[in-house]
Amino acid sequence: MRGQEELLRQLLAWTERHSLIRAVIMTSSRVNPNAPVDELSDYDIELVVTDTTPFRESDAWITQFGTVMTEYRENHEQSITRLVLFDDGVRIDFQVYVVKKLEEKLELPLLPEELDIGYSVLMDKDGLTKGLKPPRHTGYLIEKPTREAYNMAVKEFWWDITYVAKSLWRDELHLAKYMFESIIRFNYFMPVIEWHIGERHDWAVNPGKQGRWFKRYLDEETWAELEQTYAGASLEDNWRALFAMTALFGRLASDVATKLGYDYPHALDERVTAYMERVQRLER
Repeated sequence: MRGQEELLRQLLAWTERHSLIRAVIMTSSRVNPNAPVDELSDYDIELVVTDTTPFRESDAWITQFGTVMTEYRENHEQSITRLVLFDDGVRIDFQVYVVKKLEEKLELPLLPEELDIGYSVLMDKDGLTKGLKPPRHTGYLIEKPTREAYNMAVKEFWWDITYVAKSLWRDELHLAKYMFESIIRFNYFMPVIEWHIGERHDWAVNPGKQGRWFKRYLDEETWAELEQTYAGASLEDNWRALFAMTALFGRLASDVATKLGYDYPHALDERVTAYMERVQRLER
């Protein structure tokens, strides 16, 4: 796999020659001092151009960086996106947009999050980026929930979790997994974990996309409890994981409520947990 120095040298040699490309900006983890970087980290590259048409009409320009293994494409009026994984394992996420869009960013009172998390100007032929404010590396920080947002997450969790218990009792593993691992884990459980982390770090940390860096910010005991919320295919293991999640959710959500001056519905927690325990014991 090509290293960063080789890749950027290849990129800049091409952009220097290309008359339509006026500036090159690298963003995200490779220029964020708070983000871990390894050989699998993406290269997030913004190309500021005078015209996106040639880049939009043909992807031939991408192939000069290697043989494409797979690619994701999006076209918009003033910009295009090309997320590319090459055969040697290097991934480059290209955002190609017109100069006007960069000028719009310069007019904003604050840097947009994708730049505020970290950026580095690799090339600027016309001084277009001189007005960019320095990054504060505060993009995507955990936000303190409003009382309404907190109450909604807790209410939805204790409603939807009952579907998991019923599906497990019916031996409907696929529906149980969908509700548990997709709807509940990421819509209600994950925000509570984020709020727990945010409160303990003065709302000044980024947990990463979809909890990518949870392990960095959770204490060992809580991380071990989180691991117990995952299960294989057996019904018995899924019942165990279900009650592990409800116990951890209750502990973290209650703690967040106390710290923020909100109210956690302990009685609802107890009623729904007791109901699911009864469902588990039902004979079929």
